[in-house]
Amino acid sequence: MKLILPAQDHFTATVIGLEPTDAELDQIEREMPVISAEVELLDAQIMTLDRLPNELDVRRIRRAGRKVLATRRELANQAGTGDAA
Repeated sequence: MKLILPAQDHFTATVIGLEPTDAELDQIEREMPVISAEVELLDAQIMTLDRLPNELDVRRIRRAGRKVLATRRELANQAGTGDAA
């Protein structure tokens, strides 16, 4: 049986040593409120994986979901107006 493998030298040579650019780091910094809100939503959802969500869990998930939508809207509005703040 013959194994078919990619040419590792060619593949890894293009990946090793690449760092994010300043523009990419700036974009990540602008998106941090959205990322944090999504992590909060995920935490609320994970807490209910092994049991039925109670009323407090449902409110926590709903609140976190609204926060994600609000932060995404704010980010989209900033991108639409050209604000870099």
